[in-house]
Amino acid sequence: MKISTLSNFFKQYRLHFLIWGIYIIYESVILSLASLKFRPLGVYVLIYFTNILSFYVYAYLLNKVLNIKSRFSALGIPLLIILVSGFYVFLSFGLGILFVKLGFFESTRPMNLDHEFIFSCIFRALYYIGIATGYVYLIKSLEERKKVEQLERQSLVTQIEKQALENDLVQSQNNFLRSQINPHFLFNTLNFIYNDARKKAPMAADAIMNLSEMMRYALKRPEASELVPLSEEIEQIEHLINLHKLRTANLLNVELQINGDLFGLRFPPLIMLTLVENIFKHGNIAHSTQPAIISVDYHGNHLNIKTINMVNDVKSKKVESHHVGIENIQKRLNNFYKDNFEFKYYTDQQNRYITEINVTVVNLMANLNIN
Repeated sequence: MKISTLSNFFKQYRLHFLIWGIYIIYESVILSLASLKFRPLGVYVLIYFTNILSFYVYAYLLNKVLNIKSRFSALGIPLLIILVSGFYVFLSFGLGILFVKLGFFESTRPMNLDHEFIFSCIFRALYYIGIATGYVYLIKSLEERKKVEQLERQSLVTQIEKQALENDLVQSQNNFLRSQINPHFLFNTLNFIYNDARKKAPMAADAIMNLSEMMRYALKRPEASELVPLSEEIEQIEHLINLHKLRTANLLNVELQINGDLFGLRFPPLIMLTLVENIFKHGNIAHSTQPAIISVDYHGNHLNIKTINMVNDVKSKKVESHHVGIENIQKRLNNFYKDNFEFKYYTDQQNRYITEINVTVVNLMANLNIN
């Protein structure tokens, strides 16, 4: 385990070891050529151990000082320079005495804290403090650049997701409009209004009102990231049910069940309408004992939307699959709620087709803050 840790350490800081190795070899050769002699190995160990340790001590402390968000943080750098310079002087002096006693090298003169020794150490300390300062600012600059690049990538991903959501919403609107304004539905409705208007104007007026409200709502163009009041979606569902009841002489067996206070609750547009339209397209909505049920339940900041309908055994070849729009609904719910939702659909043993959406507390509360 220790060998593995040591190996990881060298791998992580291999560039540091390489640069220091090149620097030590280069400088020691230059100094030796300048003085025309090589010093004992202990001298080089003393010098470069002190230099490298002071470099990293100052770099570490400077990074801490720069991270302090205070009006006094500017005073920390001069104090830090003084502190590390003093540390360098006493470390050089202490290690020098220790190395002489251990016999790593012999000193030609006694080790004293005289002016020449102190000034020499301070000059050397300031040299490495300057290098460490450049190193810290370079690292911080690279970190800031990396953060900016990450933010730019995140912004680009957000724009792409927003555009995808926009496209999905347009597709949902188009699908919804097509489902409402197909020739069969439109002409049947207009024919009913025409025939009924001659007999009893109040019912015709009611049909016109429901149809106009639905058309107005369908033609509204919300932004891709916009959520709409869930109560508005439910209101359109009521219009849709009324229109189908009028068109079929009230022979439908459909129940709309609302539980809980929906005031202020927002939800992605056209999702519920798509599910309800699928009931009218593909379900048996005239079953005598099994009504089609559209349920909205909101309690304890948990939203449950559920539809139940008997499967229509007589399928028209012209009608698209019951799963039309399901994939789109799944994608749009994921765009809004990420992993904090559940959407399932299945046919049970009683030949009932069931869809169910569950949204969790966190997202519902967040939605209340969207303008």
